[in-house]
This record gives sequence, structure tokens and C-alpha cells, in this order.
Amino acid sequence: MVVLPVRFERSPRLHPMLSEDTFPVGTRVVVQGKRGPEVATVRGEPGQAKNNERYGAVLRAATPDDLTRWDDLHRTGEDLKWLLRARARERGLAVKLVAVEFTLDESLVTVSYSADERIELSGLVGEVRAHTTARVNFAAIGPREQAQMIGALGACGRENCSSTHLQDFAPVSIRMARDQQLPLNPEKLSGPCGRLLCCLQFEHTQYQDLLRDLPRKNAKVCHTGTGACGKVTKLHPLAGTVDVYSDQGMLLNVPAGELRRASDTEGKGGTGAGKGGADASS
Repeated sequence: MVVLPVRFERSPRLHPMLSEDTFPVGTRVVVQGKRGPEVATVRGEPGQAKNNERYGAVLRAATPDDLTRWDDLHRTGEDLKWLLRARARERGLAVKLVAVEFTLDESLVTVSYSADERIELSGLVGEVRAHTTARVNFAAIGPREQAQMIGALGACGRENCSSTHLQDFAPVSIRMARDQQLPLNPEKLSGPCGRLLCCLQFEHTQYQDLLRDLPRKNAKVCHTGTGACGKVTKLHPLAGTVDVYSDQGMLLNVPAGELRRASDTEGKGGTGAGKGGADASS
């Protein structure tokens, strides 16, 4: 038995599945997952199973009949999704129907939805049962999962990371934006989902390393070359420089290595600059 990483259609996440056979990358296979049999695509080379992991199973390579049935179920799910959206509007329900997905044997239909508050969906359950004999499961998803399933363009002009390559949603904080010296503008820091951009975490550790070599914002410093002293007003981690508003009313851009704490310059003749570390932007 080997483990094959497979990907389902609405998510970039790779799911490890046990398989008796190996399949080339790109092969569409029928797998037995948590919901039941579904069609997925092999997206990696085979690996070894781990004793403490739980896996689904690759049942077989998808046949032409499997793929035809899967496409038919996909179209049925799309039609049912638009019908449910219309019925939800008629009932005045504040809900967004994101996806309707069948298992390959049509034993289960999963309706993914997003809502800001708890709502009663029993009326919509009846609408689904009027069009299929499958067991109905309504699954609430968050804003990030919604953007992942639907897809959208990010501020960079490319498709959002959550629907192309992200495997997990790591926590993102406003501190990451501060450490990267970004303007705290919610419109610029939010993704299509309305939450903080996932990409803020990508380079955060590098920025933390760079900030350790810079003085803290608002620190009193002196330039070792000119002797000019002032207050740090802005940090430029990538350039390794800081902006200093001098006591003479001038704005200077100075390499961090040429600065010393004002107290050290006055008392000890210039030893130590006072590193900012992760607190450089606080």
C-alpha cells in the first residue's frame, strides 16, 4: 500500500489516500473519503503510510462512465444551487448558498452555505429532497472557506492563494502588517473574503529578523558620522535604514548601522544602538 496525495475540485488542499496501485500525476481517480465516493485528481508522487495517520482510500482509476456521471452530478448540483438561492430570497433568508455537491453514488448531497447568524434551513431541506433521494447535509463554512471554493482575484491581480495553493488557514494578525510597515488601511489589508490577507504571513519571519537590527520607532538616536540627533519616525526593514526627524527639524534617511542611542552617545561615546526586534513597529 502507498499513499497518494489527491486534490478535490473546490480546494487546493492535498488529501493523502491509501492505494494499492500507483497512478501518474494528473490521473483522475475515484476515492472513498469522509463523505463517500468522489472523483479526485492525483497531485503528487506516492509516499509511505504512517501508523498514526488516518487515510481515505483510492478505489480505482476513474472510468469514462465515472467521469460522465460526475459531470452530470456537477451540473445537477449547480442547477440545484441556483434554485435554492431563489427559494432563500423568497423566504427572506440571509444566507449565501456557495456550493451543492453530490457523492458519486448520489447517496449524499452536501450544501455549503455562509451566514452571519444562525438561521432556520428546514424549508430549504425540503426543497432539496424534492429533487433527489440523497441524504441532505447542510454545512456552514466561514468567509475564507467561501473564497476558497468560489475563487477570486487578489490585490496582486492573481487568483487568491486560498483557492490555488494554501493547505491550511494559518492565523493572520494585524501585527504582521505593522512589522512589514504597511499602512493600516482595512481595504488594502483585506482579501476577497473580508479577512486579513493570508499572504501577510508568508514573509513575516523574514521581517522579524530584519527588524532586530533596527532601532525602535520613536527611539532617540544620534548619527555617528554627523552627530545629529533626533527621533526615529519610520523604519525601512528591506533597505536597512530608518527615517530620523532631527532636533534641527530635518528629516534624514540613515543606515541603521550608523546610529546609536542618544543616551549611549551622550554618556558612553557611542556604544550600542538599541535593537528593535519584533517591537520595532509598536
